[in-house]
Amino acid sequence: MIVASACVATEMACMSREAKDPVMQADAKRGETQIDTAPSIATPAPEPVRPKVTTETTWSEIVAIPQFKGFGQYILARERIGYKPHMKLADVAKTLPFHRNVDANQAADCINKMIERVDAGRMSYHSIGQDVGLFFFRGRPGAPFAIISAGGGFYYVGSIHEGFPLAMTLSDLGYNAFVLQYRTGGFQIACKDLARGIDYVFKHADEWKVDTADYSLWGASAGAEMAAALGSHGTRHYVPSIVRPRPAAVILCYTEHADYTRHDPPTYAVVGADDRVTKASAMRRRVANLKAAGIDAEVHVYPNLVHGFGMGIGTTAEGWHMGAVKFWEKYIKKDHSK
Repeated sequence: MIVASACVATEMACMSREAKDPVMQADAKRGETQIDTAPSIATPAPEPVRPKVTTETTWSEIVAIPQFKGFGQYILARERIGYKPHMKLADVAKTLPFHRNVDANQAADCINKMIERVDAGRMSYHSIGQDVGLFFFRGRPGAPFAIISAGGGFYYVGSIHEGFPLAMTLSDLGYNAFVLQYRTGGFQIACKDLARGIDYVFKHADEWKVDTADYSLWGASAGAEMAAALGSHGTRHYVPSIVRPRPAAVILCYTEHADYTRHDPPTYAVVGADDRVTKASAMRRRVANLKAAGIDAEVHVYPNLVHGFGMGIGTTAEGWHMGAVKFWEKYIKKDHSK
């Protein structure tokens, strides 16, 4: 408002001088009779406004980012947390109580990259229903896809920590990656949403140029329970009207989910040695059971690491996802390297 007032004052002063100055009056009079014959030049359209998110950015500002119109409310873990709109991104760790290794600067960087991808046409959100949808991070046309389900104890969805960063990494490797926004409240309803997500990708595969053969399911904590369950029992078990092939591989991060079948897909598991929520022994036991059933399975236990480490940046698990990708690639029948 200070700048606007100064401009008004300056304009009024200029008008006053013009009224008193005979030279300026003459110039103005001559200008009234002149005809501008120069061709008009179209003014280029302004560049889209690209917000810059920092740790000082508030939650309400993130939700209102134009590039996130219609889905900004799903960027951060809002469910059941009781957040306040004026909270800053610096407090993101407080809203992810079941996660560790949460870094606000990394979260800001993640959101800024998502904004860039939306502008470049490399990221979009597709609603499947109330509070259910898929964030689509495009890879190479015709490449297989992965669906990632973040954790949160079925209390919230921690995609900002366990979903989006991984999806962007897989996308950069050429794979089509989806992050599932699912309803909280329990295991069964979340598994139904994952089944719906798988079905939605199959239905739009031609439109999105996604190969549905040899897809993978990735999950962390509660999301790993979902991935394991759909791998074991398939979509029809949770939504009878949906019949889709089971994944070529399942990638599980820190879960004690014990249920399995002799038809489970190949499984790659990671966990921290000091995880008190998911004991490393539980994941070792699961992998041993799968191997005994003749299923290819691996477990990787990282020292000095607790539950909810996400990408594990700056920890002993950093880069864990590359081993998981190589494991998945063993079961991709087509060559998608080009």
